[in-house]
Amino acid sequence: MKLDILAFGAHPDDVELGCAGTLLKEIALGKKVGLIDLTQGELGTRGSVEIRYQEAAKAAKILGVAVRENLKMRDGFFVNDEAHQLQVIQMIRKYKPEIVLCNAINDRHIDHSKGSQLVSDACFLSGLQKIETFLAGELQAVWRPKVVYHYIQWATIEPDFVVDISGFMEKKKEAILAYDSQFYNPTTQEPQTPIATKNFLESIHYRSQDLGRLIGTDFAEGFTTERYVAVSSLTKLM
Repeated sequence: MKLDILAFGAHPDDVELGCAGTLLKEIALGKKVGLIDLTQGELGTRGSVEIRYQEAAKAAKILGVAVRENLKMRDGFFVNDEAHQLQVIQMIRKYKPEIVLCNAINDRHIDHSKGSQLVSDACFLSGLQKIETFLAGELQAVWRPKVVYHYIQWATIEPDFVVDISGFMEKKKEAILAYDSQFYNPTTQEPQTPIATKNFLESIHYRSQDLGRLIGTDFAEGFTTERYVAVSSLTKLM
């Protein structure tokens, strides 16, 4: 399956929190989008692996993505080495995305920055002819995405560009709240965590609203890029 965009997250819910609005907009524009979770989120304080799979499937359905896979790397302990890079390369060559989205370059959770660098490195290596990977016993063709963009998560990072997601904010929140084991619920007996507070839930809305304010729209999501963002002409910015 050829995808336009492949979004990676270290944990189930990373993609929803970081760039669900952008993915919803691109899907509405007719783009094919897929999601890859690196881990099963098994070290999460709340919920369980089984629950996270159910929640991830529900969120994927809400978003309308073409595919979602989990690479089952060790939550908290995966590293950016050859074995893990080859797993990611296999997915890149399988889906041949033009654009890859991945975790924030620096963040509170150590897996986010690790996942960010892992995916970025794999995108480059995936274009090297002498690195061989196989799928269903067949040699995969090389593929290198045109661009790699990093969404913004817990830490406040100044974006290199922002995407107007006005009209998609409510659907984004619906996809996030598919992970009801992870976020604010005043009736739960589960332990409190930084992302399970009312403040964090509200921040999803007001942070997108603030980025939207800065570009004259209702809501936006920010990204950082590894190279200059090019435009064909000045009028494309209008």
